Amino acid sequence: MVNTPALLPNLCPHSVRTTSWETAMPIRRRSLAAASLVAGAAVPVSAGAQQAQRRASSAAAPTSATPATFAQVTKPADGVIMPEGYIRAMAQFAYAWAWPMVNQSSRRALITQAPRIGLNGGIVPVAPRGYIAMLVDYIKPEETFVTCPNQDVVYGNGYFSLDEQPVVIQVPDFADRFWVYALYDGRSDQFGQLGKPYGTRRGFYLIAGPRWQGRVPQGITGVVRSPTELANAIPRIFLNDTDEDRRAIRPVINQVMVYPLTEFTGRMKTMDYAALPSFPVPPSNGEETRWVDPERFFEQLPAILDAIAPQPGEEAIYANVRQLLNAGKADPAVARLLTESAVAAEREIVASFFQWRHNGVPAGNNWNRSKNNAQFGVDYFNRLGTAKSNMFDNRPNETQYFYTDLDGDGTQLHGAGSYAITFPAGQTPPVRGFWSMTLYNDKHLFHANPLNRFSLGTKNTNLVRNQDGSLTLYAGKDNPGQGREANWIPAPDENFSLYIRAYWGQQSVLDGTWQPPKVEKR
Repeated sequence: MVNTPALLPNLCPHSVRTTSWETAMPIRRRSLAAASLVAGAAVPVSAGAQQAQRRASSAAAPTSATPATFAQVTKPADGVIMPEGYIRAMAQFAYAWAWPMVNQSSRRALITQAPRIGLNGGIVPVAPRGYIAMLVDYIKPEETFVTCPNQDVVYGNGYFSLDEQPVVIQVPDFADRFWVYALYDGRSDQFGQLGKPYGTRRGFYLIAGPRWQGRVPQGITGVVRSPTELANAIPRIFLNDTDEDRRAIRPVINQVMVYPLTEFTGRMKTMDYAALPSFPVPPSNGEETRWVDPERFFEQLPAILDAIAPQPGEEAIYANVRQLLNAGKADPAVARLLTESAVAAEREIVASFFQWRHNGVPAGNNWNRSKNNAQFGVDYFNRLGTAKSNMFDNRPNETQYFYTDLDGDGTQLHGAGSYAITFPAGQTPPVRGFWSMTLYNDKHLFHANPLNRFSLGTKNTNLVRNQDGSLTLYAGKDNPGQGREANWIPAPDENFSLYIRAYWGQQSVLDGTWQPPKVEKR
């Protein structure tokens, strides 16, 4: 434990002042020394006397027991004998706190095994470190790389080690199309501002790590600093669900590239992403890839703490977690307790964040809305919730997310039911970008269906509005009936959830005054 010093009384000496009678006393009646002390007269004093005065002043100066910096704080002592209850409690905290960082590290380790730019299983964009791969259409429904994908944008993905070398990311001319390059650090926070909401202009942007001090070459439009050496980019580029827009987006997509600084020439490179090779992967079990293994967690954590420096205020957490790791390294019995605690924390803590009510804050009508998304800082609750349930959110000003497992009466959504979600006229999510509503199965992934439809929103030009101008969307296993099929998202015959995205939301989306409509059982 960190000892907190007791507060000391204010020991600052009072300034010496003359009293009224001293002021009235004629100066000739005071000694020269008294006059020097009380009135501050300029009187010659010997060097020895000056040194004596300084020593006396120094001895009387107040001292403070309150540390001014973390370096002055007493640190946790190694070699202590920890009780089992303390080990388990600290280990579970460390597991919940560091889970997103281990998650990010594991993703980079796997994704960058790609021998060249391509697609894992013909689905997930992968590339060696320092590069990026792009899709050319919506991501396929079989995707299990990340929970809660969407079919509103064309995705890209790539991981970097910015201590080795900075990378250059190209920004082509997107014209009026919505786009944003989400850049994530080792904690899953976003950094940098590249996208339509920021008015980013066409050009070449250098992404550098926290310790890079090289020369920025001519032709670089701007420099973006990552707070950690581990970083990844996930571009999102809006695509209407039409063949015409699929053709129009291809030339732009082919210019979205990332490569090491040594390959920068000042000229826009291109790649035909439609011709990417496919790499074999093990068959999926229908769930998101398991990125955090509790039985290996505490083996991985020391290297991650070494690579990711503490945020302001996190130094004490790092010190106490390192004490715990050192205890496990020194004693096999402690190491076993750490592993047992990690397994228990995965089951008892982390799994709970798959429920949408444990993500963000209530938004009305049994929906929750994201909070501090992708700019978590020390909001460890929402950072863990997002990393578990829907990794890689955008910032709130880029995207606001609304999600629910429940209908308006608080009952779990299930495919056996049929549900209507009605946006009154003029009350679809108010955005400057686009919006959508997506349906996910109980694994937070797409449900394969004959319509090959997983979401509805701005991208759909054939939605049918009601006579009063309102818009009703339908969710359920069964077709809602003639004239309603265009507005229907098929559901599995099991539990499911609904998820609204509002890209580049207006103020009512950002401040929470806009509320999603009630999900009504028909």
